[in-house]
Amino acid sequence: MTVQVQSIFRTIPTFSPPANDARITGEELFAMGDIGRTELVRGEIIYMSPTGYLHGFIEVRIAKLLSLFVDERKPGRVLGGEVGIYIARNPDTVRGADVAFISNERLAQAKSQSFLDVAPELIVEVMSPDDRWVDIHDKLAEYLAIGVQMVWVANPLRQQIHVYHSLTDIKILSAGDELTGEDALPGFSAPVSALFEG
Repeated sequence: MTVQVQSIFRTIPTFSPPANDARITGEELFAMGDIGRTELVRGEIIYMSPTGYLHGFIEVRIAKLLSLFVDERKPGRVLGGEVGIYIARNPDTVRGADVAFISNERLAQAKSQSFLDVAPELIVEVMSPDDRWVDIHDKLAEYLAIGVQMVWVANPLRQQIHVYHSLTDIKILSAGDELTGEDALPGFSAPVSALFEG
């Protein structure tokens, strides 16, 4: 008797990146489907390694705390999963945010059916051990330039949250401090320790 075993592995679609001199748009990137963790920088696809488990834990923890608050009051939506946000067009730059909050008012202005083409009020970035501050600052500058009101940078190793309103207006909060949504998400607050505890 022959038993046929079905493979548990799905077929991964192949993807050929464009020629070095060919830039693509955000819409073209979106149409490619799941090609792995990427960002688009001035029309060029930048591949990124998967995040570590601690990064993933902190990302979900912050998204959960924000979602509990937003689900109750309905001021907008919490987005996660490396949500794509247009930073520039022609050539296109699309950055992936770990977590974001966007109000109903701003979301109503969105025209794109792919990546978010309206700046959210709040973006959260979780640092990985190999992240360099110079690269993080470049990304923060891009977010703030498109109208993001506030960026939280979570540092899991130090258990700190760096709160940015601009590249020079920064607060560093530690375990004994309270993190608030300020004008970006009025009414939200949580102990910084709650973002890191398991």
